[in-house]
Amino acid sequence: MKRISLILIFCFSLILISGKKMHDYYVSVTVIEYSEKHKSLQIISQIFIDDFEKVLRERYDESLTLAEDDEPKIVDSYMRKYLAKKLKLKVNGEDVSFNFIGKEYIDDITYCYLEVENISEVKTLEVTNQTLFDVISEQQNIVRMKMFGKNRSFLLFPDNDNCMLNFN
Repeated sequence: MKRISLILIFCFSLILISGKKMHDYYVSVTVIEYSEKHKSLQIISQIFIDDFEKVLRERYDESLTLAEDDEPKIVDSYMRKYLAKKLKLKVNGEDVSFNFIGKEYIDDITYCYLEVENISEVKTLEVTNQTLFDVISEQQNIVRMKMFGKNRSFLLFPDNDNCMLNFN
């Protein structure tokens, strides 16, 4: 009986220790849609809060904590700066820049809202997404493009970090 109790305590301890890990996979999802009405690309990038916090701490501020009520206003600037370096877009072969509209936290995900304005026509869209590749070797990034009746998804990883759709 004592042996069974020790085994149960050991197993329960393992469960408690493993429970501290936030998630077992490292993935972000970026959805890009074209709005003909607004002549813009509307982008939502979803990144696990703990992973985003890790990279922002390494790059900008070691004491940073995301998703707090009293979060410093500089966080948006750090997010904008990081994403501008890691998420690159080309429309019709030309580099375009996005505006960082804002972010929100839902459950354990950061939702970053971005927009590329003044896009009157999209013949090709190329995306390079290196988000978190520099801090998490297992990171994978899903890019979903929804436009002109096409809905395509791409899985990007450090050795293959870009994708392209041709709408001709």
